[in-house]
Amino acid sequence: MKFETQCMHEGYTPANGAPRVMPIVQSTTYVFDSTDHIGDLFNLPNEHMYSRFSNPTVECVEKKIAALEGGVAAMCTSSGQAASLLSVINVCSAGDSFISTNSIYGGTVNLFAVTLKKLGIECIFVSPEASDEELQAAVKPNTKLVFGETLANPALTVLDIERFAAFAHRNNLPLIVDNTFPTPYLCRPIEHGADIVIHSTTKYMDGHALQVGGVIVDGGHFNWANGKFPDFVEPDESYHGISYTESFGNQAYIIKARMQLMRDLGCYPAANSAFLLNLGLETLAIRMDRYCDNAQKVAEYLEGCKHVASVSYPGLKSSPYYNRAKHYMPKGCSGVITFNIKGGKSAAVKFMDALQLASKVVHVADIRTCVLHPASATHRQLTDAQLEAAGIDGGMIRFSVGLENVEDIIADIAQAMDKLDA
Repeated sequence: MKFETQCMHEGYTPANGAPRVMPIVQSTTYVFDSTDHIGDLFNLPNEHMYSRFSNPTVECVEKKIAALEGGVAAMCTSSGQAASLLSVINVCSAGDSFISTNSIYGGTVNLFAVTLKKLGIECIFVSPEASDEELQAAVKPNTKLVFGETLANPALTVLDIERFAAFAHRNNLPLIVDNTFPTPYLCRPIEHGADIVIHSTTKYMDGHALQVGGVIVDGGHFNWANGKFPDFVEPDESYHGISYTESFGNQAYIIKARMQLMRDLGCYPAANSAFLLNLGLETLAIRMDRYCDNAQKVAEYLEGCKHVASVSYPGLKSSPYYNRAKHYMPKGCSGVITFNIKGGKSAAVKFMDALQLASKVVHVADIRTCVLHPASATHRQLTDAQLEAAGIDGGMIRFSVGLENVEDIIADIAQAMDKLDA
């Protein structure tokens, strides 16, 4: 099936006489005919037994997203942050280290640099444009993975996935890629060498600002039995001595995440949330085309505004990431634009407060145009050095173009720009 068809038909196939629309299975528990049957499920989790592990409605969405990304399996989480956390601690334990690009979402920076540090896991940050020698210098004997964002939030740097995958694999490490902004419609990182893909499904996948969620997709290609990951190979005494690689083959990573981490941390989404997410996924391809088209026109308009110091959008020929974006995201670069207003924070705030159509919200990738000041909001907790590394200054505005008529979006920007002359 083509992508647009997969959006509507993957994950749920109604049986004869069954509901055409994926039903909501609003239940925490499932009934079995014997005690032995339940016991067997704790040896081989091939059925739903409790909704902290899995749920039929959520499973349909997991299968759909895995198909869209070209992975072997997926696991939904209660938020994108939960997906980031579980994707890392499924591989890293206390005393381990991992490498991440520094041009990533501010909340992820804090998760990696502060919270994981408290758990004894070290994150070494590198520039996404670091040389091969600089990348190799960051590798330690206890390094367990490499992490990056396809299209960074909010700097909009474009990760050279193939180069980072080659670097990771030379060191027998997996590459985890956050693909939230492009979605699999614009980019499928697994096809470029990534091993694990994560999303904040709260963003474009949902698209309507209805529910918070995340997902981890297992590419199924990485060799977890290469000698660096004993937790995947050796018996898990917390789960009946099972070896994930021996028992689950190319799904070892995602099964371990589900039966070890989801079991203990319980950050699984509700069935109703999955139902709403599925509604968004069904129109993903159509919406992404419109986001990209609108954003391209808005970015080109902003380049001509006298109050704008710079515009970051990989779809612009002036962008240093233009050619890379064409390679990894040939259909477009999503609907998020960042631009710097001349005059710094005070001018940026004045412009934002003058907007009438665009909503000032702590959100992005909605069907409605929305705007945020990263330095004082999503990235407020970062130090000046971290803000600089992430490409953020006081005049930066994150502008998430919605699905309104693009002429109305531009008119709103124009009237707000006029207020800067007052």
